[in-house]
Amino acid sequence: MAARRALRGLYAITPEDLRGPALVTATAAAVAGGAALVQYRAKHDDAAQRLADAHALAAACRHAGALFFVNDDAELALAVGADGVHLGRDDGPIAALRAAQPRLLIGASCYAEPERARAAAAAGADYLAFGAVFPSPTKPAAVRAPLALFDEARALGLPLVAIGGITLVNAGEVIAAGADALAVVTDLFRAPDIAARASQYAQLWR
Repeated sequence: MAARRALRGLYAITPEDLRGPALVTATAAAVAGGAALVQYRAKHDDAAQRLADAHALAAACRHAGALFFVNDDAELALAVGADGVHLGRDDGPIAALRAAQPRLLIGASCYAEPERARAAAAAGADYLAFGAVFPSPTKPAAVRAPLALFDEARALGLPLVAIGGITLVNAGEVIAAGADALAVVTDLFRAPDIAARASQYAQLWR
């Protein structure tokens, strides 16, 4: 699938403390710098704010040619014309969503669990995410996922995403382990120049 082949590169995960114009400006800088994918993550905002921000981000990503995903909320993803949705363990069955929405890209959090990755692949996921690969300031209590998981999961034939504590210092190690995309929050959106930092990451795949 052509869309699956595009699941490679810097995967910008929006920080939950940004919303409105500040969120759109920061995300636009990330995709201008080379982020290939964006995931909108906002678990605590009200529905109207989430809808407005997701619409704005979807438009910004379409303009820049980046894939746009919504975290945890397939209904919101469909409402704004997102390319896909990212599902965690409590976000509903992948197989049912795949049957209902065959064109929607579905990412699956697999944490540090090979069996969850196998089940997600069988259910129709388009990419598999493992993490936290390093200690994460965003989710400090997250279980660590060893880099060896990427080599093990390669046999499933899907793009593999790494998340958790990734910086430019350790990014090369994660790509060498087999990750196709690197999901980054803090090291990207807390950089003094977001576009420049995104460009530094994008160079890792060139």
